Amino acid sequence: MQSPKDFFAPLALGAPTPLREIPFRPSRMIHFFDPSHPKMVAKVPSMIPKVDVLLGNLEDAIKAENKQAAREGFIQVAKDHDFGDTQLWTRVNSLESPWFLDDLTRIVLEVGDKLDVIMLPKVEGAWDIHYVDRLLAQLEAKAKLTRPILVHALLETALGVVNVEEIAGASPRMQGLSLGPADLAASRRMKTTRVGGGHPGYLVRADPDAEQPEAPRATAQQDLWHYTLARMVDACAAHGILPYYGPFGDIRDTLACEDQFRNAFLLGCVGAWSLHPVQIEIAKRVFSPSVEDMRWALKVIDAMGDGTGAVMIEGKMQDDATVKQCRVMADLGRALAKTDPELAAAYGLEEAL
Repeated sequence: MQSPKDFFAPLALGAPTPLREIPFRPSRMIHFFDPSHPKMVAKVPSMIPKVDVLLGNLEDAIKAENKQAAREGFIQVAKDHDFGDTQLWTRVNSLESPWFLDDLTRIVLEVGDKLDVIMLPKVEGAWDIHYVDRLLAQLEAKAKLTRPILVHALLETALGVVNVEEIAGASPRMQGLSLGPADLAASRRMKTTRVGGGHPGYLVRADPDAEQPEAPRATAQQDLWHYTLARMVDACAAHGILPYYGPFGDIRDTLACEDQFRNAFLLGCVGAWSLHPVQIEIAKRVFSPSVEDMRWALKVIDAMGDGTGAVMIEGKMQDDATVKQCRVMADLGRALAKTDPELAAAYGLEEAL
C-alpha cells in the first residue's frame, strides 16, 4: 500500500510536482470539434473566445481512417493558436485501442505545454488511471513540462460506475468525471438508442380514479440517468474534483437539452458537453447562477454576518446551513464573472472584480 505522504510525489524523475488541489476554472461547456475536419478547424479562432473549454476529439465520431489526421490536426491547432483563458483539452482514444499510445506520446511531447486536460474514455477502475498517471509523468519529464497535465475520466461502462469512487481518488491528476450515456447504456444493456436525455417509456403513472377507473391517468417521464449522475457527483465532491453532464444528442431539441443541463446543474455539475454551437449558449446560461439566485445568495450572506445564528429574510428562515448553500452559489458566480464581463455586469460585480 502506498504511503499517504508519497501520494503527491512525482511519478518520474523530472516530472512536475502534482497538484494538491484542483483549481476551479470556468468549464460550463466542453465544446467538441473534429481536428481532422478542415471546416471545423477553420472555425477554431472564432470558437476560442466563445467557450470555456475547447476539446479536440480523437475518439468516437472519428473514423478509423481519420484517426491519424485527427491527431495531427489537433497538434497543429495547439501550435497555431493562443487560447488565452480558454482551456484546451483532448479526448484520446481508449486505452485498449491501437491509437492510444501514439495519441498520448505525440501530443504531450509536442504540445504538452498548451494542453490542460486529457479526457480518457471508458475508464473502468483506478488501475486505468494509475497506468496513465505514470506514463504522463514520464512524458512530462521528457518534454520538460513545468506543470502537470490533468486527467478527466468518462463513466461509460457499468464497471466504471461500480468503481467510480476509486476512480475519482486514483491520482492527484484527476480533474473530473463526465457521464457517457450512450456507451453506458450499451454496457448495461439498457433498451434505449438515445444519447442522453429522458425516454418516453421510462415513466410513472398515477393510480386509477376509484370513481372513474377508465379515465385517463396522468404520467410523468423519468430521468434514466439520475442515479448515475448523483453517484458521480458524490464521488467528485468527496475527492475535490469536478462533475460534468456529458452529451445531449438531439441537437434540434434545445428545450429538452436545457432541461437536462439544468437538472445536472442543480445536482452539482459544473458543466456539460456541447456538440454543436447551438448548445454553447444553453450551457453558458444554465451553468451560470441566475441573476435572481446570485442576488439572493449575496443578500443572505450579507445578512448572516459571521454565518452563525439565524435571521428572517422575506419571511424565510436563514441559518448556518442555508448560508453555506448561498456561498456555493455566490462563489461560483464570482469565479465565472472574473472571465465573463457580461456576467459580472449582470451580477453587479464589476467594481468588486
